Amino acid sequence: MNPRTSSAALPVGRGLLFVIVSAVAWGTAGAAAALLFDSSGLGPVALTFWRTAGGLVLLAAVRAARRPARPATAPVAESARRRFTRVVATGLGLTVFQTAYFAAVEATGLAVGTVVTLGAGPVLIALGGRLLMGERLGRGGALAVAGALAGLGILVLGGEGSGTVVPRGVAYALLSALGYSAMTLYIRWRGRDGQAADPLGTTLSAFAVGAALLLPLATAEGLWPQGADLTRSVLLMAYVAAVPTALAYALYFAGLAVVRAATASVIALIEPVTAALIAVTLLGEHLGAATVTGTAVLLAAVTALVLAESRGASGPGAGREVVRGGRAGAQVVGRHGVAVDDADGHQAAPVRE
Repeated sequence: MNPRTSSAALPVGRGLLFVIVSAVAWGTAGAAAALLFDSSGLGPVALTFWRTAGGLVLLAAVRAARRPARPATAPVAESARRRFTRVVATGLGLTVFQTAYFAAVEATGLAVGTVVTLGAGPVLIALGGRLLMGERLGRGGALAVAGALAGLGILVLGGEGSGTVVPRGVAYALLSALGYSAMTLYIRWRGRDGQAADPLGTTLSAFAVGAALLLPLATAEGLWPQGADLTRSVLLMAYVAAVPTALAYALYFAGLAVVRAATASVIALIEPVTAALIAVTLLGEHLGAATVTGTAVLLAAVTALVLAESRGASGPGAGREVVRGGRAGAQVVGRHGVAVDDADGHQAAPVRE
Protein backbone atom coordinates (compact mmCIF):
# COMPACT_ATOMS: atom_id res chain seq x y z
CA MET A 1 0.00 0.00 0.00
CA ASN A 2 1.25 3.47 -0.81
CA PRO A 3 2.28 5.04 2.49
CA ARG A 4 0.91 8.37 1.31
CA THR A 5 -2.61 6.98 1.21
CA SER A 6 -2.47 4.58 4.11
CA SER A 7 -4.95 5.28 6.86
CA ALA A 8 -2.18 4.60 9.37
CA ALA A 9 0.08 7.23 7.84
CA LEU A 10 0.43 10.80 8.98
CA PRO A 11 -2.40 12.92 7.47
CA VAL A 12 -1.22 14.86 4.43
CA GLY A 13 -2.43 18.14 5.92
CA ARG A 14 -0.36 17.60 9.03
CA GLY A 15 2.64 16.62 6.89
CA LEU A 16 2.32 19.89 4.97
CA LEU A 17 2.14 21.77 8.26
CA PHE A 18 5.30 20.03 9.45
CA VAL A 19 7.20 21.06 6.31
CA ILE A 20 5.93 24.65 6.59
CA VAL A 21 6.97 24.87 10.25
CA SER A 22 10.39 23.46 9.31
CA ALA A 23 10.90 26.09 6.61
CA VAL A 24 9.91 28.90 8.96
CA ALA A 25 12.21 27.52 11.67
CA TRP A 26 15.15 27.32 9.26
CA GLY A 27 14.47 30.94 8.32
CA THR A 28 15.04 31.99 11.94
CA ALA A 29 18.47 30.37 12.29
CA GLY A 30 20.27 33.22 10.58
CA ALA A 31 18.42 35.78 12.70
CA ALA A 32 19.56 34.10 15.90
CA ALA A 33 23.07 33.95 14.47
CA ALA A 34 23.02 37.68 13.67
CA LEU A 35 22.02 38.47 17.25
CA LEU A 36 24.80 36.24 18.60
CA PHE A 37 27.42 37.81 16.34
CA ASP A 38 26.50 41.23 17.73
CA SER A 39 26.67 40.37 21.41
CA SER A 40 28.38 37.06 22.21
CA GLY A 41 31.79 37.30 20.54
CA LEU A 42 31.14 33.98 18.78
CA GLY A 43 32.22 33.63 15.17
CA PRO A 44 30.64 31.57 12.37
CA VAL A 45 32.82 28.51 12.99
CA ALA A 46 32.13 28.35 16.73
CA LEU A 47 28.41 28.89 16.24
CA THR A 48 28.25 26.15 13.60
CA PHE A 49 30.07 23.81 15.98
CA TRP A 50 27.51 24.43 18.74
CA ARG A 51 24.67 23.99 16.24
CA THR A 52 25.97 20.64 14.95
CA ALA A 53 26.97 19.35 18.38
CA GLY A 54 23.70 20.38 20.02
CA GLY A 55 21.65 19.17 17.07
CA LEU A 56 23.49 15.85 17.16
CA VAL A 57 22.57 15.26 20.81
CA LEU A 58 18.92 16.29 20.38
CA LEU A 59 18.37 14.38 17.12
CA ALA A 60 19.95 11.28 18.66
CA ALA A 61 17.39 11.51 21.44
CA VAL A 62 14.59 11.87 18.87
CA ARG A 63 15.80 8.83 16.99
CA ALA A 64 16.08 6.79 20.16
CA ALA A 65 12.55 7.73 21.21
CA ARG A 66 10.72 7.10 17.96
CA ARG A 67 9.62 3.71 16.65
CA PRO A 68 11.84 2.66 13.72
CA ALA A 69 9.96 2.53 10.42
CA ARG A 70 10.01 -0.68 8.40
CA PRO A 71 11.32 -0.01 4.86
CA ALA A 72 9.00 -0.89 1.98
CA THR A 73 11.80 -2.75 0.18
CA ALA A 74 15.11 -4.11 1.32
CA PRO A 75 17.88 -1.56 0.74
CA VAL A 76 20.95 -2.41 -1.31
CA ALA A 77 23.76 -3.63 0.93
CA GLU A 78 26.39 -0.95 1.58
CA SER A 79 29.99 -1.86 2.24
CA ALA A 80 31.87 -0.36 5.16
CA ARG A 81 34.11 1.59 2.77
CA ARG A 82 31.16 3.07 0.88
CA ARG A 83 29.40 3.96 4.10
CA PHE A 84 32.53 5.69 5.41
CA THR A 85 32.84 7.65 2.16
CA ARG A 86 29.16 8.65 2.31
CA VAL A 87 29.37 9.79 5.92
CA VAL A 88 32.53 11.84 5.35
CA ALA A 89 31.28 13.38 2.09
CA THR A 90 27.92 14.43 3.54
CA GLY A 91 29.60 15.65 6.73
CA LEU A 92 32.05 17.80 4.78
CA GLY A 93 29.30 19.20 2.58
CA LEU A 94 27.05 20.02 5.52
CA THR A 95 29.93 21.62 7.43
CA VAL A 96 30.89 23.90 4.53
CA PHE A 97 27.24 24.70 3.84
CA GLN A 98 26.34 25.77 7.37
CA THR A 99 29.63 27.46 8.32
CA ALA A 100 29.81 29.52 5.14
CA TYR A 101 26.14 30.46 5.52
CA PHE A 102 26.71 31.88 9.00
CA ALA A 103 29.80 33.69 7.68
CA ALA A 104 27.65 35.21 4.93
CA VAL A 105 25.07 36.39 7.46
CA GLU A 106 27.81 37.98 9.56
CA ALA A 107 29.38 39.72 6.53
CA THR A 108 26.46 40.88 4.39
CA GLY A 109 23.38 40.50 6.59
CA LEU A 110 20.60 38.00 7.07
CA ALA A 111 18.41 38.81 4.07
CA VAL A 112 21.07 38.86 1.36
CA GLY A 113 23.08 35.97 2.82
CA THR A 114 20.03 33.71 3.01
CA VAL A 115 18.58 34.60 -0.39
CA VAL A 116 21.88 34.15 -2.23
CA THR A 117 22.62 30.85 -0.50
CA LEU A 118 19.20 29.31 -1.03
CA GLY A 119 18.77 30.79 -4.50
CA ALA A 120 22.14 29.73 -5.85
CA GLY A 121 21.92 26.17 -4.46
CA PRO A 122 19.26 24.79 -6.83
CA VAL A 123 20.90 26.54 -9.78
CA LEU A 124 24.28 24.93 -9.03
CA ILE A 125 22.57 21.57 -8.60
CA ALA A 126 20.80 21.89 -11.95
CA LEU A 127 24.03 22.88 -13.72
CA GLY A 128 26.05 20.22 -11.92
CA GLY A 129 23.52 17.53 -12.76
CA ARG A 130 23.66 18.53 -16.42
CA LEU A 131 27.45 18.79 -16.69
CA LEU A 132 28.56 15.99 -14.37
CA MET A 133 25.73 13.45 -14.53
CA GLY A 134 24.22 14.03 -17.96
CA GLU A 135 20.79 14.94 -16.59
CA ARG A 136 18.46 16.70 -18.99
CA LEU A 137 17.58 20.21 -17.95
CA GLY A 138 14.91 21.00 -20.54
CA ARG A 139 13.90 24.35 -22.00
CA GLY A 140 11.89 25.39 -18.96
CA GLY A 141 14.71 24.47 -16.61
CA ALA A 142 17.27 26.32 -18.73
CA LEU A 143 15.13 29.46 -18.76
CA ALA A 144 14.66 29.20 -14.99
CA VAL A 145 18.43 28.88 -14.46
CA ALA A 146 19.03 31.90 -16.68
CA GLY A 147 16.41 33.85 -14.73
CA ALA A 148 18.00 32.89 -11.42
CA LEU A 149 21.43 34.00 -12.63
CA ALA A 150 19.92 37.29 -13.80
CA GLY A 151 18.26 37.82 -10.43
CA LEU A 152 21.53 37.05 -8.65
CA GLY A 153 23.33 39.55 -10.89
CA ILE A 154 20.76 42.27 -10.19
CA LEU A 155 20.96 41.61 -6.45
CA VAL A 156 24.76 41.67 -6.30
CA LEU A 157 25.64 44.38 -8.83
CA GLY A 158 22.68 46.63 -8.07
CA GLY A 159 23.10 46.51 -4.31
CA GLU A 160 26.89 46.64 -4.07
CA GLY A 161 27.14 50.41 -3.77
CA SER A 162 24.37 50.70 -1.19
CA GLY A 163 26.21 48.93 1.60
CA THR A 164 23.46 46.29 1.77
CA VAL A 165 25.37 43.81 -0.37
CA VAL A 166 28.96 43.06 0.67
CA PRO A 167 30.95 41.10 -1.95
CA ARG A 168 32.78 39.08 0.69
CA GLY A 169 29.46 38.03 2.19
CA VAL A 170 28.09 37.09 -1.22
CA ALA A 171 31.22 34.97 -1.80
CA TYR A 172 30.57 33.16 1.49
CA ALA A 173 26.94 32.61 0.45
CA LEU A 174 28.04 31.14 -2.88
CA LEU A 175 30.52 28.90 -1.06
CA SER A 176 27.67 27.75 1.18
CA ALA A 177 25.54 27.00 -1.87
CA LEU A 178 28.46 25.13 -3.43
CA GLY A 179 28.89 22.93 -0.35
CA TYR A 180 25.18 22.14 -0.32
CA SER A 181 25.15 21.44 -4.06
CA ALA A 182 28.18 19.16 -3.96
CA MET A 183 26.62 17.16 -1.13
CA THR A 184 23.29 16.92 -2.95
CA LEU A 185 24.86 15.81 -6.24
CA TYR A 186 26.93 13.19 -4.43
CA ILE A 187 23.85 11.78 -2.72
CA ARG A 188 21.96 11.79 -6.02
CA TRP A 189 24.85 9.96 -7.70
CA ARG A 190 24.86 7.36 -4.92
CA GLY A 191 21.11 7.01 -5.31
CA ARG A 192 21.53 5.76 -8.88
CA ASP A 193 22.78 2.48 -7.39
CA GLY A 194 19.73 2.26 -5.15
CA GLN A 195 21.81 2.81 -2.02
CA ALA A 196 19.25 4.63 0.05
CA ALA A 197 20.04 5.42 3.67
CA ASP A 198 17.99 6.34 6.69
CA PRO A 199 17.72 10.13 6.34
CA LEU A 200 17.81 10.80 10.07
CA GLY A 201 20.79 8.49 10.45
CA THR A 202 22.55 10.25 7.58
CA THR A 203 21.94 13.61 9.23
CA LEU A 204 23.24 12.36 12.57
CA SER A 205 26.40 11.05 10.92
CA ALA A 206 26.91 14.32 9.04
CA PHE A 207 26.50 16.31 12.26
CA ALA A 208 29.01 14.07 14.03
CA VAL A 209 31.58 14.59 11.27
CA GLY A 210 30.89 18.32 11.26
CA ALA A 211 31.29 18.66 15.01
CA ALA A 212 34.58 16.74 14.93
CA LEU A 213 35.97 18.84 12.08
CA LEU A 214 34.87 22.13 13.58
CA LEU A 215 35.98 21.64 17.19
CA PRO A 216 39.68 22.54 16.72
CA LEU A 217 38.81 25.44 14.39
CA ALA A 218 36.13 26.70 16.77
CA THR A 219 38.57 26.49 19.67
CA ALA A 220 41.04 28.64 17.74
CA GLU A 221 38.32 31.14 16.82
CA GLY A 222 36.87 31.30 20.33
CA LEU A 223 34.66 28.49 21.50
CA TRP A 224 32.89 30.11 24.42
CA PRO A 225 30.54 33.10 24.34
CA GLN A 226 31.71 36.34 25.90
CA GLY A 227 30.02 39.58 26.85
CA ALA A 228 27.88 40.97 29.63
CA ASP A 229 24.68 39.02 28.91
CA LEU A 230 25.83 35.40 28.86
CA THR A 231 22.36 34.11 29.71
CA ARG A 232 20.92 35.63 26.54
CA SER A 233 23.77 34.18 24.46
CA VAL A 234 23.33 30.69 25.90
CA LEU A 235 19.57 30.82 25.28
CA LEU A 236 20.12 31.86 21.65
CA MET A 237 22.68 29.07 21.18
CA ALA A 238 20.21 26.58 22.65
CA TYR A 239 17.52 27.91 20.32
CA VAL A 240 19.74 27.43 17.24
CA ALA A 241 20.47 23.83 18.23
CA ALA A 242 16.92 22.96 19.25
CA VAL A 243 14.47 24.74 16.93
CA PRO A 244 16.00 25.33 13.46
CA THR A 245 18.12 22.20 13.79
CA ALA A 246 16.69 19.30 15.81
CA LEU A 247 13.00 20.22 15.66
CA ALA A 248 13.08 21.41 12.05
CA TYR A 249 14.85 18.31 10.75
CA ALA A 250 12.60 15.95 12.73
CA LEU A 251 9.43 17.65 11.44
CA TYR A 252 10.75 17.83 7.89
CA PHE A 253 11.54 14.12 7.72
CA ALA A 254 8.16 13.28 9.24
CA GLY A 255 6.40 15.51 6.71
CA LEU A 256 8.26 14.00 3.76
CA ALA A 257 6.65 10.66 4.55
CA VAL A 258 3.38 12.02 3.11
CA VAL A 259 4.40 15.13 1.11
CA ARG A 260 6.02 14.85 -2.30
CA ALA A 261 9.58 16.17 -2.45
CA ALA A 262 8.66 18.60 -5.25
CA THR A 263 5.95 20.12 -3.05
CA ALA A 264 8.34 20.28 -0.10
CA SER A 265 10.93 22.02 -2.29
CA VAL A 266 8.49 24.80 -3.14
CA ILE A 267 7.28 25.12 0.46
CA ALA A 268 10.89 25.39 1.62
CA LEU A 269 11.15 28.70 -0.25
CA ILE A 270 9.33 30.09 2.78
CA GLU A 271 12.75 30.00 4.47
CA PRO A 272 14.40 32.92 2.59
CA VAL A 273 11.14 34.87 2.72
CA THR A 274 11.01 34.38 6.50
CA ALA A 275 14.63 35.43 6.84
CA ALA A 276 14.10 38.56 4.73
CA LEU A 277 11.02 39.57 6.73
CA ILE A 278 12.86 39.13 10.04
CA ALA A 279 15.85 41.04 8.70
CA VAL A 280 13.75 44.05 7.71
CA THR A 281 11.19 44.12 10.51
CA LEU A 282 13.21 43.01 13.54
CA LEU A 283 16.91 43.50 12.71
CA GLY A 284 16.54 46.85 10.97
CA GLU A 285 18.24 45.80 7.71
CA HIS A 286 17.51 48.13 4.80
CA LEU A 287 17.01 46.56 1.37
CA GLY A 288 17.38 48.83 -1.63
CA ALA A 289 15.26 48.63 -4.76
CA ALA A 290 17.87 46.62 -6.67
CA THR A 291 18.22 44.15 -3.79
CA VAL A 292 14.46 43.66 -3.56
CA THR A 293 14.14 43.28 -7.34
CA GLY A 294 17.00 40.82 -7.57
CA THR A 295 15.61 38.81 -4.66
CA ALA A 296 12.15 38.62 -6.26
CA VAL A 297 13.56 37.55 -9.65
CA LEU A 298 15.84 34.97 -8.04
CA LEU A 299 13.13 33.37 -5.91
CA ALA A 300 10.64 33.36 -8.79
CA ALA A 301 13.20 31.65 -11.03
CA VAL A 302 14.03 29.04 -8.39
CA THR A 303 10.31 28.31 -7.97
CA ALA A 304 10.01 27.91 -11.74
CA LEU A 305 13.05 25.61 -11.74
CA VAL A 306 11.53 23.37 -9.08
CA LEU A 307 8.21 23.21 -10.94
CA ALA A 308 9.94 22.55 -14.27
CA GLU A 309 11.90 19.67 -12.77
CA SER A 310 8.73 18.26 -11.22
CA ARG A 311 6.83 18.38 -14.53
CA GLY A 312 9.76 16.99 -16.45
CA ALA A 313 10.33 14.11 -14.05
CA SER A 314 6.66 13.06 -14.23
CA GLY A 315 6.39 13.36 -18.00
CA PRO A 316 6.82 10.32 -20.26
CA GLY A 317 10.43 9.79 -21.15
CA ALA A 318 11.47 13.21 -19.93
CA GLY A 319 13.08 14.88 -16.97
CA ARG A 320 15.65 13.84 -14.49
CA GLU A 321 16.07 10.32 -13.28
CA VAL A 322 16.73 10.26 -9.59
CA VAL A 323 17.72 6.61 -9.72
CA ARG A 324 19.22 4.71 -12.65
CA GLY A 325 20.02 1.06 -12.44
CA GLY A 326 18.71 0.69 -8.91
CA ARG A 327 15.26 0.27 -7.45
CA ALA A 328 12.85 2.85 -8.76
CA GLY A 329 12.45 5.90 -6.58
CA ALA A 330 15.12 4.79 -4.18
CA GLN A 331 16.29 8.21 -3.13
CA VAL A 332 15.24 11.78 -3.34
CA VAL A 333 17.28 14.65 -2.04
CA GLY A 334 15.46 16.74 0.51
CA ARG A 335 16.22 19.79 2.56
CA HIS A 336 19.93 20.50 3.05
CA GLY A 337 20.84 17.75 0.63
CA VAL A 338 19.91 14.87 2.93
CA ALA A 339 18.74 11.75 1.15
CA VAL A 340 15.14 10.76 1.75
CA ASP A 341 13.58 7.41 0.91
CA ASP A 342 10.52 8.12 -1.17
CA ALA A 343 8.19 5.89 -3.12
CA ASP A 344 7.38 8.72 -5.47
CA GLY A 345 10.97 9.71 -6.04
CA HIS A 346 10.67 9.37 -9.80
CA GLN A 347 8.08 12.15 -9.75
CA ALA A 348 9.80 14.46 -7.33
CA ALA A 349 12.06 17.39 -8.01
CA PRO A 350 15.30 16.51 -6.22
CA VAL A 351 16.11 20.07 -5.26
CA ARG A 352 15.31 22.24 -2.38
CA GLU A 353 15.81 23.47 -0.55
